[in-house]
Amino acid sequence: MKAFVVDRYKKNGPLRLADMPDPEIGANDVLVHIDATAINLLDSKVRNGEFKLFLPYRPPFILGHDLAGTVIRVGVNVREFKVGDEVYARPRDQRVGAFAEMIAIDAADVAPKPQSLSMEQAASIPLVGLTAWQALVEVGKVKPGQKVFIQAGSGGVGTFAIQLAKHLGATVATTTSAANVELVKSLGADVVIDYKTQDFERLLSGYDLVLNSQDAQALEKSLSVLKPGGQLISISGPPDVAFAKSLRLNMFLRLVMHMLSRSILKKAKSRGVNYSFLFMRAEGQQLREIAKLIDAGIIRPVVDKVFPFEQMPEALAYVETGRAKGKVVVRVAD
Repeated sequence: MKAFVVDRYKKNGPLRLADMPDPEIGANDVLVHIDATAINLLDSKVRNGEFKLFLPYRPPFILGHDLAGTVIRVGVNVREFKVGDEVYARPRDQRVGAFAEMIAIDAADVAPKPQSLSMEQAASIPLVGLTAWQALVEVGKVKPGQKVFIQAGSGGVGTFAIQLAKHLGATVATTTSAANVELVKSLGADVVIDYKTQDFERLLSGYDLVLNSQDAQALEKSLSVLKPGGQLISISGPPDVAFAKSLRLNMFLRLVMHMLSRSILKKAKSRGVNYSFLFMRAEGQQLREIAKLIDAGIIRPVVDKVFPFEQMPEALAYVETGRAKGKVVVRVAD
């Protein structure tokens, strides 16, 4: 099969188009012919080696954390899928590889594709959808009437999280540039802050939850936005000990993550708020719930551009500019 591979960890390193062996499936796997994949900043970070301490991939390896496609083979233990099913998924860590024509995935990570979406639209959903779901539903337990601040509302996670938070009954604030104000309002944002000319720390207060996706400065400023007992959930770090334990990392790495998160945890405690790091996980059942919301018209995908497969490196470079509105998708199969 054709695939784009990373030959070595390197910041801004190239992707190489290569012929790779067809995937082998295990008893609990499905083999999917990929119609479309999507680009995430996570792909860039993995290629750069930012997570290799706890997500070590042996080069050459295939990137890609989002896909939509068709099942072409099932493992002997798989009952919920059959050949010909249209599916979408975020493969679990250590088994990613959606920048390719085929992939073998644990069936537990897969869900039927939303019927109302094209393959390209469906491929844009899994990673950002699961990130928003796990932050707002699973960890945040957002309830009607609460106030939620979602940073970078026009980005991939932001465009999904705004819609989900509104569905959950929250009042939603977000940051974006002036050019994207109407976009985030159309998704349901109640309060829109132009991050280039306004300071969210001065404008927001009494919030129940902040979903942080920005730098350390924004993370610290987010503390003052929260009311006592509020939650600061960060998808951009720093990782904490709870995350290290969830991955069963060794004591050295637990100590490293303790040191990385010690400052923000101390400041959060002094303000009476809670801090947690979220590194989303693959979860097919949650994708089924997300598909219901999509097919009911409650959440819609936001796709900026669709690139052809041979332009995968250009698609990744475009995402790295930070200018994409919503998701960037690559059409793998014509």
